[in-house]
Amino acid sequence: MKLHMQILIALGLGIKRNGHIFLGLILGIFAGIVLHQYKVLPNGDLNSSVAVIINTLDVIGKMFIRLIQMVVIPLVCSAIIIGIASVGDSKQLGKMGKKMVLYYGFITVAAVTIGALLSVFFKPGVNVQTYINHASAAVAQEQVREAIIAQQNNISHLFLNMIPQNPLESIANGDMIPILVFVLIFAIALSKVGDVSRPIIGFFESVFAATMKVTDWIMILAAPGVFALTATAISSFGTGVFTGISTYIIILAVGMLIQLCLVYPLVLKLFSKVPAAVFFSAISEPLMVAFGTASSSATLPLTIACCEKRGISHKVCSFVLPLGATLNMDATALFQTVAVIFLTQAYGITLEPIQIVMVAIFAIVASSTSAGIPGAGLITLAIILNVLGLTSQQLWEGLAFLFAIDRIIDMFRSMLNVTSDAVVAAVIADNENELDYDMLNNTDDYKDILE
Repeated sequence: MKLHMQILIALGLGIKRNGHIFLGLILGIFAGIVLHQYKVLPNGDLNSSVAVIINTLDVIGKMFIRLIQMVVIPLVCSAIIIGIASVGDSKQLGKMGKKMVLYYGFITVAAVTIGALLSVFFKPGVNVQTYINHASAAVAQEQVREAIIAQQNNISHLFLNMIPQNPLESIANGDMIPILVFVLIFAIALSKVGDVSRPIIGFFESVFAATMKVTDWIMILAAPGVFALTATAISSFGTGVFTGISTYIIILAVGMLIQLCLVYPLVLKLFSKVPAAVFFSAISEPLMVAFGTASSSATLPLTIACCEKRGISHKVCSFVLPLGATLNMDATALFQTVAVIFLTQAYGITLEPIQIVMVAIFAIVASSTSAGIPGAGLITLAIILNVLGLTSQQLWEGLAFLFAIDRIIDMFRSMLNVTSDAVVAAVIADNENELDYDMLNNTDDYKDILE
Protein backbone atom coordinates (compact mmCIF):
# COMPACT_ATOMS: atom_id res chain seq x y z
CA MET A 1 0.00 0.00 0.00
CA LYS A 2 1.49 3.34 -1.09
CA LEU A 3 2.40 5.88 1.56
CA HIS A 4 -0.04 8.53 0.32
CA MET A 5 -2.87 5.96 0.41
CA GLN A 6 -1.95 5.02 3.97
CA ILE A 7 -2.13 8.69 5.01
CA LEU A 8 -5.48 9.17 3.27
CA ILE A 9 -6.96 6.07 4.90
CA ALA A 10 -5.67 7.18 8.30
CA LEU A 11 -7.24 10.60 7.91
CA GLY A 12 -10.47 9.05 6.66
CA LEU A 13 -10.67 6.72 9.66
CA GLY A 14 -9.91 9.57 12.01
CA ILE A 15 -12.66 11.78 10.60
CA LYS A 16 -15.17 8.92 10.44
CA ARG A 17 -14.65 7.65 13.97
CA ASN A 18 -14.10 11.01 15.65
CA GLY A 19 -16.34 13.22 13.56
CA HIS A 20 -18.56 14.08 16.54
CA ILE A 21 -15.52 15.26 18.51
CA PHE A 22 -14.32 17.43 15.63
CA LEU A 23 -17.86 18.78 15.25
CA GLY A 24 -18.01 19.62 18.97
CA LEU A 25 -14.63 21.36 18.72
CA ILE A 26 -15.60 23.40 15.64
CA LEU A 27 -19.03 24.34 16.99
CA GLY A 28 -17.42 25.26 20.32
CA ILE A 29 -15.05 27.62 18.53
CA PHE A 30 -17.87 29.34 16.67
CA ALA A 31 -20.10 29.50 19.76
CA GLY A 32 -17.23 30.92 21.82
CA ILE A 33 -16.54 33.61 19.21
CA VAL A 34 -20.20 34.66 19.16
CA LEU A 35 -20.51 34.66 22.96
CA HIS A 36 -17.24 36.60 23.32
CA GLN A 37 -18.50 39.21 20.86
CA TYR A 38 -21.88 39.74 22.53
CA LYS A 39 -21.14 39.19 26.23
CA VAL A 40 -20.63 42.95 26.73
CA LEU A 41 -23.37 45.38 25.65
CA PRO A 42 -22.50 48.56 23.71
CA ASN A 43 -22.92 50.59 26.91
CA GLY A 44 -20.31 48.47 28.65
CA ASP A 45 -22.71 46.42 30.81
CA LEU A 46 -22.56 42.63 30.91
CA ASN A 47 -25.15 40.91 28.73
CA SER A 48 -27.12 38.88 31.27
CA SER A 49 -28.49 36.41 28.70
CA VAL A 50 -25.02 35.65 27.37
CA ALA A 51 -23.70 35.37 30.93
CA VAL A 52 -26.31 32.69 31.71
CA ILE A 53 -25.28 30.71 28.62
CA ILE A 54 -21.58 30.99 29.50
CA ASN A 55 -22.22 29.91 33.11
CA THR A 56 -24.28 26.95 31.89
CA LEU A 57 -21.51 25.86 29.52
CA ASP A 58 -19.00 26.32 32.34
CA VAL A 59 -21.00 23.92 34.54
CA ILE A 60 -21.28 21.37 31.70
CA GLY A 61 -17.52 21.50 31.12
CA LYS A 62 -16.76 21.06 34.82
CA MET A 63 -19.22 18.14 35.01
CA PHE A 64 -17.42 16.43 32.14
CA ILE A 65 -14.06 16.80 33.90
CA ARG A 66 -15.54 15.50 37.18
CA LEU A 67 -17.04 12.48 35.44
CA ILE A 68 -13.58 11.61 34.16
CA GLN A 69 -12.07 12.10 37.62
CA MET A 70 -14.70 9.72 38.98
CA VAL A 71 -13.21 6.69 37.22
CA VAL A 72 -9.54 7.37 38.01
CA ILE A 73 -9.13 5.23 41.12
CA PRO A 74 -11.06 2.09 40.04
CA LEU A 75 -9.45 2.23 36.60
CA VAL A 76 -5.91 2.61 37.94
CA CYS A 77 -6.28 -0.03 40.66
CA SER A 78 -7.85 -2.68 38.43
CA ALA A 79 -5.41 -2.05 35.55
CA ILE A 80 -2.35 -2.49 37.79
CA ILE A 81 -3.67 -5.64 39.48
CA ILE A 82 -4.64 -7.30 36.19
CA GLY A 83 -1.39 -6.36 34.49
CA ILE A 84 0.97 -7.51 37.24
CA ALA A 85 -1.04 -10.62 38.07
CA SER A 86 -1.00 -11.70 34.44
CA VAL A 87 2.77 -11.22 34.26
CA GLY A 88 3.27 -13.28 37.40
CA ASP A 89 1.05 -16.07 36.10
CA SER A 90 2.71 -16.21 32.68
CA LYS A 91 4.99 -19.16 31.88
CA GLN A 92 6.90 -16.90 29.51
CA LEU A 93 8.54 -14.96 32.34
CA GLY A 94 12.29 -15.08 32.75
CA LYS A 95 14.60 -13.91 30.04
CA MET A 96 11.86 -12.75 27.70
CA GLY A 97 10.07 -10.86 30.48
CA LYS A 98 13.27 -9.11 31.58
CA LYS A 99 13.99 -8.02 28.03
CA MET A 100 10.47 -6.72 27.66
CA VAL A 101 10.81 -4.58 30.80
CA LEU A 102 14.23 -3.34 29.62
CA TYR A 103 13.06 -2.30 26.16
CA TYR A 104 9.79 -0.79 27.30
CA GLY A 105 11.69 1.07 30.03
CA PHE A 106 14.27 2.42 27.58
CA ILE A 107 11.59 3.70 25.20
CA THR A 108 9.48 5.29 27.94
CA VAL A 109 12.41 6.98 29.70
CA ALA A 110 13.45 8.42 26.33
CA ALA A 111 9.89 9.71 25.83
CA VAL A 112 9.60 11.54 29.18
CA THR A 113 13.12 12.94 28.78
CA ILE A 114 12.23 14.36 25.37
CA GLY A 115 8.98 15.81 26.72
CA ALA A 116 10.63 17.37 29.80
CA LEU A 117 13.52 18.93 27.87
CA LEU A 118 11.28 20.43 25.19
CA SER A 119 8.82 21.80 27.79
CA VAL A 120 11.49 23.32 30.04
CA PHE A 121 13.33 24.88 27.11
CA PHE A 122 10.36 26.28 25.13
CA LYS A 123 8.00 27.01 28.08
CA PRO A 124 4.60 26.37 26.40
CA GLY A 125 2.57 27.35 29.47
CA VAL A 126 3.90 30.91 29.67
CA ASN A 127 1.81 31.90 26.65
CA VAL A 128 -1.49 31.16 28.43
CA GLN A 129 -0.78 32.78 31.81
CA THR A 130 -2.96 35.77 30.87
CA TYR A 131 -5.94 33.41 30.46
CA ILE A 132 -5.66 31.95 33.97
CA ASN A 133 -7.57 33.41 36.91
CA HIS A 134 -5.06 35.13 39.19
CA ALA A 135 -6.76 33.92 42.36
CA SER A 136 -6.68 30.29 41.13
CA ALA A 137 -3.02 30.69 40.18
CA ALA A 138 -2.15 32.10 43.61
CA VAL A 139 -3.85 29.19 45.38
CA ALA A 140 -2.07 26.64 43.16
CA GLN A 141 1.29 28.34 43.71
CA GLU A 142 0.81 28.34 47.46
CA GLN A 143 -0.14 24.66 47.56
CA VAL A 144 2.89 23.63 45.50
CA ARG A 145 5.10 25.84 47.68
CA GLU A 146 3.77 24.13 50.80
CA ALA A 147 4.26 20.71 49.24
CA ILE A 148 7.87 21.54 48.33
CA ILE A 149 8.61 22.91 51.80
CA ALA A 150 7.08 19.84 53.40
CA GLN A 151 9.21 17.61 51.20
CA GLN A 152 12.40 19.57 51.90
CA ASN A 153 11.87 19.79 55.66
CA ASN A 154 11.00 16.16 56.15
CA ILE A 155 12.17 13.81 53.43
CA SER A 156 11.60 10.78 55.66
CA HIS A 157 8.00 11.92 56.24
CA LEU A 158 7.55 12.14 52.46
CA PHE A 159 8.55 8.51 52.01
CA LEU A 160 6.50 7.43 55.03
CA ASN A 161 3.42 9.08 53.53
CA MET A 162 3.86 6.97 50.41
CA ILE A 163 2.96 3.93 52.53
CA PRO A 164 -0.72 4.04 53.52
CA GLN A 165 -1.66 3.34 57.11
CA ASN A 166 -5.20 2.68 55.92
CA PRO A 167 -5.61 1.97 52.18
CA LEU A 168 -9.35 2.64 52.37
CA GLU A 169 -8.69 6.07 53.87
CA SER A 170 -6.24 6.85 51.06
CA ILE A 171 -8.83 5.78 48.51
CA ALA A 172 -11.48 7.95 50.19
CA ASN A 173 -9.12 10.95 50.21
CA GLY A 174 -7.92 10.36 46.66
CA ASP A 175 -4.24 10.14 47.70
CA MET A 176 -2.93 8.50 44.57
CA ILE A 177 0.65 7.74 45.65
CA PRO A 178 -0.28 5.63 48.73
CA ILE A 179 -2.99 3.97 46.63
CA LEU A 180 -0.45 3.03 43.96
CA VAL A 181 2.00 1.64 46.53
CA PHE A 182 -0.67 -0.53 48.14
CA VAL A 183 -2.05 -1.74 44.81
CA LEU A 184 1.43 -2.61 43.50
CA ILE A 185 2.23 -4.66 46.64
CA PHE A 186 -1.18 -6.32 46.58
CA ALA A 187 -0.91 -7.16 42.87
CA ILE A 188 2.56 -8.71 43.27
CA ALA A 189 1.25 -10.79 46.18
CA LEU A 190 -1.67 -12.00 44.05
CA SER A 191 0.73 -13.04 41.30
CA LYS A 192 2.65 -15.23 43.75
CA VAL A 193 -0.12 -17.14 45.55
CA GLY A 194 -1.24 -19.30 42.64
CA ASP A 195 -4.76 -20.31 41.67
CA VAL A 196 -6.25 -19.15 44.96
CA SER A 197 -5.94 -15.59 43.60
CA ARG A 198 -8.24 -16.24 40.65
CA PRO A 199 -11.48 -15.06 42.35
CA ILE A 200 -9.85 -11.75 43.34
CA ILE A 201 -8.25 -11.28 39.93
CA GLY A 202 -11.55 -12.16 38.31
CA PHE A 203 -13.23 -9.52 40.47
CA PHE A 204 -10.78 -6.83 39.34
CA GLU A 205 -11.10 -7.97 35.74
CA SER A 206 -14.82 -7.28 36.13
CA VAL A 207 -14.08 -3.91 37.76
CA PHE A 208 -11.72 -3.00 34.91
CA ALA A 209 -14.22 -4.06 32.25
CA ALA A 210 -17.04 -2.17 33.97
CA THR A 211 -14.86 0.93 34.46
CA MET A 212 -13.86 0.87 30.81
CA LYS A 213 -17.55 0.65 29.92
CA VAL A 214 -18.28 3.64 32.15
CA THR A 215 -15.39 5.47 30.46
CA ASP A 216 -16.92 4.60 27.09
CA TRP A 217 -20.18 6.15 28.27
CA ILE A 218 -18.35 9.23 29.49
CA MET A 219 -16.58 9.51 26.14
CA ILE A 220 -20.00 9.60 24.47
CA LEU A 221 -20.28 12.95 26.23
CA ALA A 222 -16.91 13.99 24.84
CA ALA A 223 -18.49 16.03 22.03
CA PRO A 224 -20.72 18.19 24.31
CA GLY A 225 -17.92 18.28 26.88
CA VAL A 226 -15.37 19.51 24.34
CA PHE A 227 -17.97 21.92 22.95
CA ALA A 228 -18.64 23.39 26.41
CA LEU A 229 -14.96 23.64 27.38
CA THR A 230 -13.96 25.19 24.05
CA ALA A 231 -16.87 27.62 23.97
CA THR A 232 -16.24 28.69 27.59
CA ALA A 233 -12.53 29.27 27.00
CA ILE A 234 -13.03 31.26 23.81
CA SER A 235 -15.98 33.24 25.19
CA SER A 236 -13.73 34.39 28.02
CA PHE A 237 -10.52 35.05 26.10
CA GLY A 238 -11.33 35.10 22.39
CA THR A 239 -9.60 33.09 19.65
CA GLY A 240 -6.23 34.20 21.04
CA VAL A 241 -6.41 31.17 23.33
CA PHE A 242 -5.41 28.92 20.40
CA THR A 243 -2.45 31.17 19.67
CA GLY A 244 -1.51 30.72 23.31
CA ILE A 245 -1.50 26.91 23.19
CA SER A 246 0.16 26.69 19.76
CA THR A 247 3.58 26.22 21.39
CA TYR A 248 2.16 23.34 23.46
CA ILE A 249 0.81 21.66 20.32
CA ILE A 250 4.09 22.17 18.44
CA ILE A 251 6.12 20.73 21.33
CA LEU A 252 3.93 17.62 21.44
CA ALA A 253 4.22 17.22 17.65
CA VAL A 254 8.01 17.61 17.69
CA GLY A 255 8.38 15.25 20.67
CA MET A 256 6.28 12.56 19.01
CA LEU A 257 8.19 12.96 15.74
CA ILE A 258 11.49 12.50 17.59
CA GLN A 259 10.09 9.41 19.28
CA LEU A 260 8.79 7.98 16.00
CA CYS A 261 11.68 8.86 13.70
CA LEU A 262 14.67 8.59 16.05
CA VAL A 263 13.94 6.56 19.20
CA TYR A 264 12.10 3.61 17.61
CA PRO A 265 14.59 3.17 14.72
CA LEU A 266 17.42 3.46 17.28
CA VAL A 267 15.93 0.66 19.40
CA LEU A 268 15.59 -1.55 16.31
CA LYS A 269 19.17 -0.74 15.31
CA LEU A 270 20.76 -1.24 18.73
CA PHE A 271 18.93 -4.36 19.87
CA SER A 272 18.02 -6.25 16.70
CA LYS A 273 18.68 -6.74 13.00
CA VAL A 274 15.17 -5.64 11.97
CA PRO A 275 15.32 -2.97 9.21
CA ALA A 276 13.34 0.06 10.36
CA ALA A 277 11.96 0.93 6.90
CA VAL A 278 10.68 -2.60 6.32
CA PHE A 279 9.26 -2.78 9.83
CA PHE A 280 7.22 0.43 9.58
CA SER A 281 5.85 -0.64 6.23
CA ALA A 282 4.88 -4.01 7.70
CA ILE A 283 2.79 -2.58 10.57
CA SER A 284 1.06 0.23 8.67
CA GLU A 285 -2.45 -1.22 8.99
CA PRO A 286 -2.71 -1.32 12.81
CA LEU A 287 -1.15 2.15 12.97
CA MET A 288 -3.93 3.52 10.78
CA VAL A 289 -6.59 1.88 12.93
CA ALA A 290 -4.93 3.18 16.11
CA PHE A 291 -5.01 6.67 14.62
CA GLY A 292 -8.66 6.32 13.67
CA THR A 293 -9.91 4.78 16.92
CA ALA A 294 -7.56 6.63 19.33
CA SER A 295 -7.41 3.32 21.23
CA SER A 296 -4.49 0.92 21.52
CA SER A 297 -6.75 -1.65 23.21
CA ALA A 298 -9.26 -1.60 20.36
CA THR A 299 -6.35 -2.02 17.94
CA LEU A 300 -4.76 -4.92 19.84
CA PRO A 301 -6.38 -7.82 17.91
CA LEU A 302 -5.34 -6.22 14.63
CA THR A 303 -1.82 -5.56 15.94
CA ILE A 304 -1.41 -9.21 16.94
CA ALA A 305 -2.78 -10.46 13.61
CA CYS A 306 -0.57 -8.10 11.62
CA CYS A 307 2.63 -8.92 13.56
CA GLU A 308 2.02 -12.65 13.23
CA LYS A 309 1.40 -12.34 9.47
CA ARG A 310 4.63 -10.33 9.19
CA GLY A 311 6.73 -13.08 10.78
CA ILE A 312 6.67 -12.54 14.56
CA SER A 313 5.82 -15.79 16.33
CA HIS A 314 2.54 -16.29 18.17
CA LYS A 315 4.57 -17.05 21.30
CA VAL A 316 6.03 -13.53 21.33
CA CYS A 317 2.91 -11.75 20.12
CA SER A 318 0.61 -13.32 22.70
CA PHE A 319 2.99 -12.39 25.54
CA VAL A 320 4.46 -9.00 24.61
CA LEU A 321 1.64 -7.21 22.78
CA PRO A 322 -1.21 -7.61 25.33
CA LEU A 323 1.06 -6.48 28.16
CA GLY A 324 2.33 -3.63 26.02
CA ALA A 325 -1.21 -2.48 25.26
CA THR A 326 -1.85 -2.45 29.02
CA LEU A 327 1.42 -1.21 30.53
CA ASN A 328 3.51 0.44 27.79
CA MET A 329 2.25 3.93 26.97
CA ASP A 330 5.39 5.87 26.08
CA ALA A 331 3.59 8.47 23.95
CA THR A 332 1.11 8.98 26.80
CA ALA A 333 4.03 9.45 29.23
CA LEU A 334 5.53 12.05 26.88
CA PHE A 335 2.19 13.85 26.63
CA GLN A 336 1.61 13.79 30.39
CA THR A 337 5.07 15.18 31.10
CA VAL A 338 4.51 18.05 28.68
CA ALA A 339 0.94 18.60 29.93
CA VAL A 340 1.88 18.85 33.62
CA ILE A 341 4.80 21.20 32.96
CA PHE A 342 2.50 23.24 30.70
CA LEU A 343 -0.07 23.52 33.51
CA THR A 344 2.49 24.52 36.14
CA GLN A 345 3.93 27.17 33.82
CA ALA A 346 0.42 28.45 33.01
CA TYR A 347 -0.27 28.91 36.74
CA GLY A 348 3.10 30.56 37.36
CA ILE A 349 4.44 27.62 39.37
CA THR A 350 8.21 27.21 39.25
CA LEU A 351 9.35 23.61 39.42
CA GLU A 352 12.75 22.73 40.79
CA PRO A 353 14.81 20.14 38.85
CA ILE A 354 13.89 17.48 41.41
CA GLN A 355 10.19 18.22 40.89
CA ILE A 356 10.61 17.89 37.12
CA VAL A 357 12.29 14.51 37.65
CA MET A 358 9.38 13.47 39.90
CA VAL A 359 6.90 14.59 37.24
CA ALA A 360 8.73 12.46 34.65
CA ILE A 361 8.88 9.42 36.95
CA PHE A 362 5.21 9.58 37.86
CA ALA A 363 4.30 10.23 34.23
CA ILE A 364 5.75 6.77 33.55
CA VAL A 365 3.68 5.33 36.42
CA ALA A 366 0.51 7.19 35.39
CA SER A 367 0.86 6.24 31.73
CA SER A 368 1.33 2.59 32.68
CA THR A 369 -1.98 2.69 34.54
CA SER A 370 -3.82 4.33 31.63
CA ALA A 371 -6.28 2.11 29.83
CA GLY A 372 -5.82 1.88 26.07
CA ILE A 373 -9.00 3.82 25.40
CA PRO A 374 -9.70 7.37 24.18
CA GLY A 375 -9.03 10.04 26.79
CA ALA A 376 -7.33 7.73 29.31
CA GLY A 377 -4.13 9.79 29.30
CA LEU A 378 -5.97 12.82 30.67
CA ILE A 379 -7.79 10.68 33.24
CA THR A 380 -4.58 9.52 34.96
CA LEU A 381 -3.05 13.01 34.85
CA ALA A 382 -4.45 13.38 38.36
CA ILE A 383 -1.75 11.00 39.66
CA ILE A 384 1.05 13.37 38.64
CA LEU A 385 -0.74 16.49 39.84
CA ASN A 386 -1.25 14.80 43.22
CA VAL A 387 2.54 14.49 43.58
CA LEU A 388 2.76 18.29 43.39
CA GLY A 389 -0.02 18.76 45.94
CA LEU A 390 -2.54 19.81 43.28
CA THR A 391 -5.95 18.58 42.18
CA SER A 392 -7.63 18.67 38.80
CA GLN A 393 -10.40 20.93 40.14
CA GLN A 394 -7.87 23.64 40.99
CA LEU A 395 -6.45 23.63 37.47
CA TRP A 396 -9.67 23.24 35.54
CA GLU A 397 -9.06 26.38 33.45
CA GLY A 398 -5.75 24.99 32.23
CA LEU A 399 -7.24 21.53 31.78
CA ALA A 400 -9.96 23.06 29.60
CA PHE A 401 -7.26 23.96 27.07
CA LEU A 402 -5.99 20.38 27.08
CA PHE A 403 -9.45 18.85 26.75
CA ALA A 404 -10.32 21.14 23.84
CA ILE A 405 -7.66 19.53 21.64
CA ASP A 406 -7.08 16.21 23.38
CA ARG A 407 -8.99 13.97 20.98
CA ILE A 408 -6.76 15.06 18.09
CA ILE A 409 -3.61 14.61 20.20
CA ASP A 410 -4.94 11.27 21.47
CA MET A 411 -5.10 9.86 17.93
CA PHE A 412 -1.37 10.45 17.48
CA ARG A 413 -0.60 9.18 21.00
CA SER A 414 -2.39 5.92 20.28
CA MET A 415 -0.56 5.46 17.01
CA LEU A 416 2.81 5.86 18.74
CA ASN A 417 1.82 3.57 21.63
CA VAL A 418 0.93 0.80 19.18
CA THR A 419 4.18 1.40 17.26
CA SER A 420 6.29 1.00 20.39
CA ASP A 421 4.48 -2.24 21.31
CA ALA A 422 5.23 -3.65 17.86
CA VAL A 423 8.84 -2.44 18.02
CA VAL A 424 9.45 -4.28 21.29
CA ALA A 425 7.72 -7.41 19.96
CA ALA A 426 9.95 -7.36 16.86
CA VAL A 427 13.13 -6.85 18.89
CA ILE A 428 12.32 -9.65 21.35
CA ALA A 429 11.34 -11.96 18.48
CA ASP A 430 14.69 -11.26 16.84
CA ASN A 431 16.56 -11.89 20.12
CA GLU A 432 14.72 -15.17 20.71
CA ASN A 433 14.95 -16.39 17.09
CA GLU A 434 11.17 -16.11 16.87
CA LEU A 435 11.11 -13.82 13.80
CA ASP A 436 10.67 -15.19 10.27
CA TYR A 437 12.68 -12.78 8.13
CA ASP A 438 11.42 -14.37 4.93
CA MET A 439 7.88 -13.35 5.85
CA LEU A 440 9.02 -9.91 7.03
CA ASN A 441 11.06 -9.07 3.94
CA ASN A 442 8.83 -10.62 1.29
CA THR A 443 6.48 -7.65 0.90
CA ASP A 444 4.97 -9.19 -2.24
CA ASP A 445 3.30 -11.79 -0.03
CA TYR A 446 1.78 -9.21 2.34
CA LYS A 447 -1.97 -9.34 2.50
CA ASP A 448 -3.49 -6.15 3.76
CA ILE A 449 -5.19 -6.65 7.08
CA LEU A 450 -7.64 -3.88 6.18
CA GLU A 451 -9.82 -4.94 3.28
